[in-house]
Amino acid sequence: MKVDLFITCLADSYYPRTGIAVVKILEHLGHEVCFPKEQTCCGQPMFNTGYKDDTRTIAKKMIDIFADSDIVVTPSGSCAAMVHENFETLFEDDPVYLKKAKELAAKTHEFILFLTDVLKVDLKDLGVTWQGKATYHYSCHLREIGVAGGGQKIVDVIKQIDGLEYAQIEKPEQCCGFGGTFAVKYPQISGSMVEDKVDCIKKTQADHVICNDAGCTMNISGSCERNGHSVNFISLAEIIAEGLGLLEKDHA
Repeated sequence: MKVDLFITCLADSYYPRTGIAVVKILEHLGHEVCFPKEQTCCGQPMFNTGYKDDTRTIAKKMIDIFADSDIVVTPSGSCAAMVHENFETLFEDDPVYLKKAKELAAKTHEFILFLTDVLKVDLKDLGVTWQGKATYHYSCHLREIGVAGGGQKIVDVIKQIDGLEYAQIEKPEQCCGFGGTFAVKYPQISGSMVEDKVDCIKKTQADHVICNDAGCTMNISGSCERNGHSVNFISLAEIIAEGLGLLEKDHA
């Protein structure tokens, strides 16, 4: 299968190791991975702040870049949700791009859901082994692409990994407070929310936090650092790649 990777802005700039992990896993499973170099942002920041015309310009570029793709995979539930939930609303009055937007949404998948729902991968059968105690941050945006509660389905995948000790976080349904531009518009509310999230992480006594959205990772890891709580943040893609011997561990 030929798969095109949509890396997303934050992953490209701050968490490239997640993208590398995605590529290595898919190639390990026998798939060809391509990376369209012309790709940019999906337009979510502009959309969230009400700049619909600017968003349409960016969305059109993304639609055109991935027009010939068979499958598009992204390591971000947030950006996948943008394509699935908001692209169509941008082109309600443009029948040509409305059709193209629907076509892109139909072939765009968040990476972990692509493994489970499309490729039907079972990590235990695959032989993924990873040692460590980890909790998981439920991403709000996963609800927009069909993951009830933002993450129990992902937790079930995590529990397939031999050697990984899973610690359930309290108030898993609660947002970390990032919300894209929400953190900028309402910093005090956002700050209180993420501090509560940090307290919940501390209670798990986990050494690692699995977080599959770069924005959430930036927000929560920054708050953990400011609160003096030392914990490693890692995506599930990185854990799988490490567990298959495709990536060396870069953490204790």
